[in-house]
Amino acid sequence: MAITKNTRSKTMKVVIAPEPGGPEALQIVEMETPTPSGREVLVEVKAAGVNRPDVMQRMGGYPPPPGASDVLGLEIAGEVIAVGSEASRFAVGDRVFGLVASGGYAEYAVIDERNALLAPAGVDWTAVGGIPETYFTVWTNMIQRGQLTKGEWVLIHGGSSGIGTTAIQIAKARGARVAITAGSAEKCQKCLDLGADVAINYKEEDFVEALTKATDGHGFDLCLDMVGGEYVNRNLAAAAPGGRLVQIALQAGPEATINVWQIMAKKLWFTGSTLRARSVEEKAEIANELEQELMPLWENGQCLPVIDSVYPFEEVVDAHRRMDAPHIGKVILSFEGDR
Repeated sequence: MAITKNTRSKTMKVVIAPEPGGPEALQIVEMETPTPSGREVLVEVKAAGVNRPDVMQRMGGYPPPPGASDVLGLEIAGEVIAVGSEASRFAVGDRVFGLVASGGYAEYAVIDERNALLAPAGVDWTAVGGIPETYFTVWTNMIQRGQLTKGEWVLIHGGSSGIGTTAIQIAKARGARVAITAGSAEKCQKCLDLGADVAINYKEEDFVEALTKATDGHGFDLCLDMVGGEYVNRNLAAAAPGGRLVQIALQAGPEATINVWQIMAKKLWFTGSTLRARSVEEKAEIANELEQELMPLWENGQCLPVIDSVYPFEEVVDAHRRMDAPHIGKVILSFEGDR
């Protein structure tokens, strides 16, 4: 292991939520700086994304996987300052970003080198820090599982969210046609500006009727849904014959009454997945595909995260308040001014 002069001390500041609650439940405390082992690298964090799973963990509804720390944060971007004894992919000084099971809201974080990528050249830390969680999630669910292909219609619920804005851009890059739902005219317009073909304000229109009309009766070939609840049956009604529904979150709750006949009659495919608890090897497969398929776009300034707001690390409570309020795209924690 080699550690550079960038390592300031044996302790670091991290964010935890000792008790479930609102943004005020978050606390900045000191913890021992981790030491990388095996194929891990130690990263001096420059930016970390704030994501819905972080909010759920703060509220007590999404505990870390077994063996992971209780420090919040699932994605990081920063500079490698130390490497484990078996690590060979990155060197000290490399700019990297990637997924962690926990520990992203910290001055330093360890990450398995297989779940990290070199940061795209010319892209600032703020944007790089907003890539991992949403892009890994969208890629595995929309492309690997959902099998979206050129010319198909994809319906993306929550189009203005971090997941949604990412999904729009990836879908368009793959040649698909995109319909989204969002809750305001401003959000709908932002999605159209990103490339969506159809934007449906779900507060003013029934999305099933609106999508059916917009697609000349066809419906969606693939739906990426983070709502769940009563949306499930409506999604089935909006599906084209042979359509695929991929459930990625359950903001309206995990229970739904499903008209199974619609699945049978239309020959639909209904699946879902989570990302956080997946193995290092599974996440590595996603990372490899992202590197091959999207890195060229990122380096050309394309298909990058939509950034709603950036907060200094010390203002993590305000960052979570922003996550709890209406926003468009990603909320980012910046560590660049803290050291």
